[in-house]
Amino acid sequence: MKRVTLIKDNRSFIGKLRTQTPVRMTESQPKKADLSRLFVAAILALNVALSISIVLLNKAVYTYFFFPNMTLTMIHFIFTTLGMLACRFLGVFAVKSMPLSKMIPISLTFCGFVVLTNLSLETNTVGTYQIIKALTTPCIIVLQTLFYSKSFSTKVKLTVIPIILGVFLNSYFDVKFNFVGIMFATAGVLVTSLYQVWVSEKQSEFQCNAMQLLYYQAPLSAIGVATIIPFFEPVLSKGGIFGTAWSAKALGLVSATGIVAFAINVSIFWIIGNTSPLTYNMVGHLKFCLTLMGGFVLFHDPLSSLQLLGIIITFTGIVFYTHFKMAEQKEEKERKEKEAHERQKAVERQELLKLEMEESSLELINIEGKTEGVDK
Repeated sequence: MKRVTLIKDNRSFIGKLRTQTPVRMTESQPKKADLSRLFVAAILALNVALSISIVLLNKAVYTYFFFPNMTLTMIHFIFTTLGMLACRFLGVFAVKSMPLSKMIPISLTFCGFVVLTNLSLETNTVGTYQIIKALTTPCIIVLQTLFYSKSFSTKVKLTVIPIILGVFLNSYFDVKFNFVGIMFATAGVLVTSLYQVWVSEKQSEFQCNAMQLLYYQAPLSAIGVATIIPFFEPVLSKGGIFGTAWSAKALGLVSATGIVAFAINVSIFWIIGNTSPLTYNMVGHLKFCLTLMGGFVLFHDPLSSLQLLGIIITFTGIVFYTHFKMAEQKEEKERKEKEAHERQKAVERQELLKLEMEESSLELINIEGKTEGVDK
């Protein structure tokens, strides 16, 4: 009786396995919170406002108060460090242990890209500063192709042409053209590109998110900048942080830039974690346009027709780059999901075949048992 019952149980299980709908396997992703559209829109608007504000506030600090550049960068890192400690205390993220020896190179590039982009902002118009930053995209493509054996489609590579052309037109016809400023901006693009590539590599290597990485970067970067400030900027003499009687307005504005710098990092982390990459990129395009507009309105940066043409061409290249990259990422995701689905089906077929073989064996045993009973 036990053998007959076992056979029936197996047949029942096989029947269920044959009729059940295959489970579609997808890549594991953290569950998104069920947030209202209004709240999401508010965070996106806040990120846009903060990102534009940090550029304009920094420019105001340099233009109206002549605050030392590297010192301001160090203050930003200190505010970010304090903010990350507060986030850790509030449980916003979990600290992940990482070797400091591997954090030092990425922290140095973090220092470099912030210092150089701030120097670019100080010495260039807001428009030129913002446009030259667009060269980060083609620079990353070159770095990943040459040193990381990563391939890009022809469509993506072709978007580099309008980006470079637009940057050239804007910079060449800028009536406030500053050679030193262009050198700072160019160096900033190179270091920023290297930093972004390394961030991606380290996140993959240590299986961590941006905030876990920033938790180590910010204090190391603050120490790094602090050690070189005495060689490039006054500290105790006139113009230095401790050698000048800064007004309450200046100190308030500097503090505001530090708070905004930290808030931008937190809002970016939230947007990436709770919306789609497409949303994040579209917000980036909006910030690009509004920052340029803010520079023209607040600082009266001159704009020739050829500069405007350069901005339009650059923006077009960025939009097409985003479109092609998003389409390719979607195709890659669908391909991986399809492969996972096929693997699941193969596992189910193997399980079904195994159970059918067990059923056949049990039936054979049952027949043999009946034959032995008849002989007796």
